[in-house]
Amino acid sequence: MNEQEIASNLSDIQQEINKTCEKVGRDPKDITLVAVSKTKPNEDILSAVTAGQLHFGENRMRELEDKMESIAKPDIVWHFIGNLQTNKIKYIADRVKWIHSVEKAKYLKEINKRAGKANRVVNALVQVNISNEKQKGGCKPGDVEKILESARDYKFVKVKGLMGMASFVDDSEEVRSEFKLLKKLFDEHQENNSGSVQLEHLSMGMTNDFKVAIEEGATMLRIGSAIFGARNYD
Repeated sequence: MNEQEIASNLSDIQQEINKTCEKVGRDPKDITLVAVSKTKPNEDILSAVTAGQLHFGENRMRELEDKMESIAKPDIVWHFIGNLQTNKIKYIADRVKWIHSVEKAKYLKEINKRAGKANRVVNALVQVNISNEKQKGGCKPGDVEKILESARDYKFVKVKGLMGMASFVDDSEEVRSEFKLLKKLFDEHQENNSGSVQLEHLSMGMTNDFKVAIEEGATMLRIGSAIFGARNYD
């Protein structure tokens, strides 16, 4: 996909974000668009940067490590959105700004350890399995509180919100009910804000369902194919 196509796609998505926010009385400035660049070449990311996009998400630790190393642009904000592995967190903790996929307390402990060695702070989101599908990651809704409690005294990782993936179905109301669950958990756990736990963000909504996510309170959208086209398989 060329630079003009990527710029056009980003513009189209921003227009849809603006329209949806206007519909529900929200400010588009409260929405962060994370361009999911997994499997995409560096050239595509640089084309998006030229068009003004600065937040990028990757779902493989090694691929993210390579891209953070090779694309030396300090304005880029890197997000990790894939499955975490404790023994690989060390590869990304020195540069990544956001980790969306924390489903266990042990991951927060390791992020705090590795970010501390780099003397920097990483923002984390607790991933909740809102679709009740085994193939999707995330903790059970009932486990959120103990994960949050484990992080209050950490210095190098801040828990800034929750993340969830809805079912990949055509029924927008089924999707809506799952996003409503995540928003309900987000609201309920505001009482757990203390120390390094400050819930401010809801990461939910992808190419196929981001409008519904905005309507239900999303502050971060993870959109890939609508920007870069279908993923490249390797």
